[in-house]
Amino acid sequence: MDWIEAIGLLAAFCTTISLLPQAVKIIRTKNTTGISLTMYSIFTFGIVAWLVYGLARNIVPVIVANIVSLILSTMILALKIRHK
Repeated sequence: MDWIEAIGLLAAFCTTISLLPQAVKIIRTKNTTGISLTMYSIFTFGIVAWLVYGLARNIVPVIVANIVSLILSTMILALKIRHK
């Protein structure tokens, strides 16, 4: 792994892990009033697009980050819809 890929993995880790506190808070409180359904819908679609791009280009940091991000954002989106 070269230093550029290491930076990509670090960036992927930071942006992906940033979703975790929100997901945990929603799971614990069941409160989604502060979450925008439109924003999370667009965001989740964007993650899918990044994942397709990463798969097409075989870019490991993009693939890994977006798989984890997709799981977390889909969970947040589903909870928003469920507790609307």
